[in-house]
Amino acid sequence: MHVFSRFFYTVLFQAALTLCATQSAGAQGMTKVIAHRGHWTAEGAAQNSIRSFVKADSINCYGSEFDIWMTGDDVPVVNHDASFKGVVMEESPSADVVAVKLDNGETLPRLDSFLQAVTGTSTRLICEVKSHKDKKKEEKLIREAVRMMKEYGLSHRVEYITFSREGLLNLIKYAPSGTPVYYLTGDMTPAELKAAGAAGFDYNIGVVKLHPEWLTEAHELGLKTNVWTVDDEVDMQWCISHGADFITTNRPERLFRLLW
Repeated sequence: MHVFSRFFYTVLFQAALTLCATQSAGAQGMTKVIAHRGHWTAEGAAQNSIRSFVKADSINCYGSEFDIWMTGDDVPVVNHDASFKGVVMEESPSADVVAVKLDNGETLPRLDSFLQAVTGTSTRLICEVKSHKDKKKEEKLIREAVRMMKEYGLSHRVEYITFSREGLLNLIKYAPSGTPVYYLTGDMTPAELKAAGAAGFDYNIGVVKLHPEWLTEAHELGLKTNVWTVDDEVDMQWCISHGADFITTNRPERLFRLLW
């Protein structure tokens, strides 16, 4: 009986090791979670706040997305809307922009303050460069963002996204070689993105459902695929089953439950 028990537990242990190895191998290809504008639905957070990024890091999101603008006096700031609480990002002096209060009481952050605050985290920075009316200002923002990432030792953790075609090309041009740059608009095929030097696409769920073949085409070309902004569980499951590499969501905890 003793010999049989020892044999049984040895077999069971080996089976457990095999299962763990299989799960670890599968996890490498698992859809990853990106918090849209940070984990802003968490207590005490707000969209594009420093706390929302820290909260995304605390639940082990792969990445936390945030948006950047260049102010009227050429200071990079973190905010989504072109105009927020009556202040126009691209035209207003930075003093007016950073005086704006977010819904959690934080002040609207300058990019340098934001980056300094998140240096101790491990979540990847998914930095969206907003499309500017002034394309020269947009290019200047890109160059300054790339410089700041290097200054704060974050170049290895940043991935850039943009709706701007000019921005896409400038990010590929100015970011260090190998930095992932994704396009958001949805009007370029995987083959076109590959030719441009992009890392892949980051398209709206509606676009991807209209062109589900792009997921396969992108992977065949060695590109990555991200789908935004997916909050419904049915849509989340659709993206997972179709092999999306990343899902950007306002509900990261909901997506984690599906992935687990």
